Amino acid sequence: MFELPRERAEIAPGAVHVPGWLGPEEQRDLVLRCREWAVGPVPMRHMVLPGGGRMSVRSTTLGWDWAPYRYLRTGDRKRAPDMPPWLTELGRRAAQEAYGPDSPDAQDYRPDTALVNFYDADARMGMHQDRDEASAAPIVSLSLGDTCVFRFGNTQTRSAPYRDVELRSGDLFVFGGPSRYAFHGVPRIRPGTGAAALGMKGGRLNLTLRMTGRSRPER
Repeated sequence: MFELPRERAEIAPGAVHVPGWLGPEEQRDLVLRCREWAVGPVPMRHMVLPGGGRMSVRSTTLGWDWAPYRYLRTGDRKRAPDMPPWLTELGRRAAQEAYGPDSPDAQDYRPDTALVNFYDADARMGMHQDRDEASAAPIVSLSLGDTCVFRFGNTQTRSAPYRDVELRSGDLFVFGGPSRYAFHGVPRIRPGTGAAALGMKGGRLNLTLRMTGRSRPER
């Protein structure tokens, strides 16, 4: 069935959705990389929330150790693998795609950490703000595998007004500027919507790249 191309859209001021930004080869390569990161040195796992609950997504990090909702070190040394330079560069290109190459947010964007989340068919992410960083630089989000409903709200409350956006494999979503601290979440995964050529048996992978604004963690 013929499908009309999806258009890029500014969902809110500073929040930009670019459908299909990653090509098939880039997607497959990222899936393979995620598999490597998932087994260590910090294995992908269900994070425990400050109140004692367990997140339904499984997560691991690069660049900085992280626990909901703070960056941390294990003693004086970090366990997370270093942020690969090629992933930092991918984040810079993503910011340029969203805001244009001459934008200060794009020119100065050098993410030093990545949170890698895996959603199975039943996983959800409640409405939350990304406030762990000392930097107000944009958040870059990349989607792989099954389609999700991404709920993008306002900066004041977890409730409406919000807008639901369908994020498919290869989609880019960047939010910064006036929308940097908007509440957002994932209320639904659409199982079986990922392409078989990706090599995933199901589920959704999401990489969020961030600038922590903190001094480099020590080995």
